Amino acid sequence: MSGIDPAQTYRQEAAELLDQLEQALLDLEHLPGDADLVNTAFRALHTIKGSGAMFGFDAVAAFTHHVETAFDRVRQGDVSASPPLIAVTLAAKDHIRRLIDQSESVDAAAGDAILVRLQAALAVPAADPPEPAAATWRLRFRLPRDAMAMGTNPLLLLDELRALGPCTVVADASAIPPLENLNPGDCHIGWEVILTTPQPRSAIEQVFLFVLDDMQLELEPVAESAPQPSTPASRPAATTSAPVLSTAARPAEDKPPAAVHPETASGQAAGSIRVPAERLDDLMDQVGELVIAQSRLKQIAAASSDPQVKAISEEIERLALELRDTTMGARLVPIGQLFGRFRRLVHDLSHELNKDVTLVVSGEETELDKTLIDRLADPLIHLIRNAVDHGVEASEQRLASGKPRQGRIALTARHLGHEVLIAVADDGAGLDRARIRQHAEERGLLAPGAQLSDNELFLLIMQPGFSTAREVTSVSGRGVGMDVVRRTIDALRGTIDIASEPGRGSEITLRLPLTLAIIDGLLVRIGRGRYVIPLSAIEECVELSAADDNRSRGHTFLNIRGSLVPFLRLREVFQTHTPPDPFQKVVIVSAADQRVGLVVDQVIGDHQTVIKSLSKLHADVAAFSGATILGDGTVALILEVAHLVEHGQQRDEMQQAAE
Repeated sequence: MSGIDPAQTYRQEAAELLDQLEQALLDLEHLPGDADLVNTAFRALHTIKGSGAMFGFDAVAAFTHHVETAFDRVRQGDVSASPPLIAVTLAAKDHIRRLIDQSESVDAAAGDAILVRLQAALAVPAADPPEPAAATWRLRFRLPRDAMAMGTNPLLLLDELRALGPCTVVADASAIPPLENLNPGDCHIGWEVILTTPQPRSAIEQVFLFVLDDMQLELEPVAESAPQPSTPASRPAATTSAPVLSTAARPAEDKPPAAVHPETASGQAAGSIRVPAERLDDLMDQVGELVIAQSRLKQIAAASSDPQVKAISEEIERLALELRDTTMGARLVPIGQLFGRFRRLVHDLSHELNKDVTLVVSGEETELDKTLIDRLADPLIHLIRNAVDHGVEASEQRLASGKPRQGRIALTARHLGHEVLIAVADDGAGLDRARIRQHAEERGLLAPGAQLSDNELFLLIMQPGFSTAREVTSVSGRGVGMDVVRRTIDALRGTIDIASEPGRGSEITLRLPLTLAIIDGLLVRIGRGRYVIPLSAIEECVELSAADDNRSRGHTFLNIRGSLVPFLRLREVFQTHTPPDPFQKVVIVSAADQRVGLVVDQVIGDHQTVIKSLSKLHADVAAFSGATILGDGTVALILEVAHLVEHGQQRDEMQQAAE
């Protein structure tokens, strides 16, 4: 436990609670009377405040207390969850995050200004409701045995009960074990409380919010003449000033139920654990090294005639693959963790641009490698900002064209084979083909009259500095964002597809691999060198006979079952000077709906490829996306399919233009 930073643990948990708070607030805009949403927001604020005080974040606790009090009034029905209250609570949520992340540099005046706005949003009703009548309750409770070890202070709980009204408290020490069996970290004491309060039953249960599921609690109303809790004869009943610790045993009929067995309690708490991402990265690296070692063992076993060696090699290969899949599964997280933050983005942009826009999300349960999710935030922010600013029209324009007043942006995710497809679609005006072509020709990106498919033309908007916006706004228009999207997706070995229909909107689809650590590849030989082609990009392999090879000389395309496919002789691309094999193979690969054949000397077979990054000296070599270590210790380069497909298409276009 010495290596765990409590402050960092609090920051992680608070970040999740702040996300829950934001989602609840955004939903409350559309469902202001939803009690579950109000309770969700209140519980998040209550937890942030309580845990903040426990871990030394006093400024967070003090500020959050005011916001919690406001939502307690909403919960009690004194005020409604009005748009001004939701807006100022969203601003307060941002301020709480700043206090948690950088408490020393946060301007206190900014927090004071938010609290002033909060008080203004809490308009007091003209007529105060009558004070509810007080009722008397009897509580018998016993906390979980590990409550104090988990940070719960029983005295603070008793103080919260006293805050509800006058109460009498008596402690029950009958369950304390003999000294030799006593664990000082466990909570063995129970309490009986007689409480008189005007608050409802739910307010009493709220005191035990964080331990309610695991504790023993008996709560019943009693008549005002009900007797006070029994106390030892040698010690008077407790007053409201402090609890009394009683060592007298209670009558057998009043004895609380037996404590939960330790094995049962631990079993309930063993649902999940929090593991630092760095440990998962280290584990993934070690699994990668195991896969490399297993590949070497497989090669040795193939050359051996000992059946036991072959059997052991096959068993280790099976275990290594299962361990790889399990480790990769541990790194997969639902993409909903990323999608959730974009609701706030659309909410703020729609107010800033004075547009009525809603975000519809689907496929939130789709899982993706955490490394990919962390790096996808910026590209998706740029795509959504552009969709709101350039895609969705103003409300008046939409009504004039027969569309609903409210614009719609759809953010979806789904699995397709070994890829994850993430799409951002809007129902706006669509992309202006003529304007994109004109701007591309003016910048020299496109030759006048060049024939391009819609996807190829639309992809020009991803070029650095490319923008067709007529004016620059605070949101977009400088031609920077889409360039960031393209570079990030290329670095993640993904591709981009763009579809658009005039007057009906646009859709940008990101195709991404499930993971960046280990991929299934096809090992090929070109000359004396060996290379890996990602298996997800391969459509088929065909043989290139000597006759077909001679017929294709002077041309850069092959006839594959009636379809002309441009191809690259990788021997020429890589300047290999050894004689070619008599029967070369053509590996047909695809990227962004384009197909290219890669001519290789030999197809060796499938290969579990552990991706290693290239050095900075090779960062500009676009033909390769990384390297891997083979079983014999040599290095094989991993081909960058997208670059080779683009290169092959360019050569085909140049030849057609020359002819």
